[in-house]
Amino acid sequence: MTEHHLTVARTARYYTLGTFTDQTRHVWFCLHGFGQLAAYFSRKFTGLLDEQTVVVVPEGLSRLYLDNTYTRIGASWLTREDRDAEIGDFVAYLNTLYDQLLAGQPSVPLHITVFGFSQGAATACRWIDNGHIRVDRLILWAGYFPNGLADLIAPTRLTAVETHYVYGLQDELIQRLPDADTYIDRLNADVPNLLVTTYEGGHRVEPAVLQTIIG
Repeated sequence: MTEHHLTVARTARYYTLGTFTDQTRHVWFCLHGFGQLAAYFSRKFTGLLDEQTVVVVPEGLSRLYLDNTYTRIGASWLTREDRDAEIGDFVAYLNTLYDQLLAGQPSVPLHITVFGFSQGAATACRWIDNGHIRVDRLILWAGYFPNGLADLIAPTRLTAVETHYVYGLQDELIQRLPDADTYIDRLNADVPNLLVTTYEGGHRVEPAVLQTIIG
């Protein structure tokens, strides 16, 4: 048996909050976690909207049923199976989306934020490491990086990027770790300019906490 790969065109779904205009100065790309859908995830970012801000929420290319009754549906960025091909696919998708949305925008510099929650945090790192996009701020929320950030992105990519790591003190993923402090120290060692924020809460995006981070 011989394994083969065939690249095909497929349709990707994304949502936007706000509209690009001559007044646009801030663009957010927000990447959801495993098993989420972009339509619901986008609700976490309505508080960011003003006349200068557009939020873009792409959806992972793979969808799955989340229960045995086939009623709840979510999306995923990748699994262990055929991992490298899936990474290549979502990076190409996100690059195309970035180019399509930002092409032809005013010459005034746009401030670009990439936000990744849970599985989306690793996705964000892999996307930025590809080197295609310009990013001013990276917010990694409740991402789990068992081998450190340097396993996903060259730290030099983040030298001039305002980089945040945010997690809840009751987050079940962090609580499973034998030593959470050592884990955070490892992330800080990989990215010395890392800004760490904790809050009382679990594995979810808290809009009020996000507002404190961005001022």
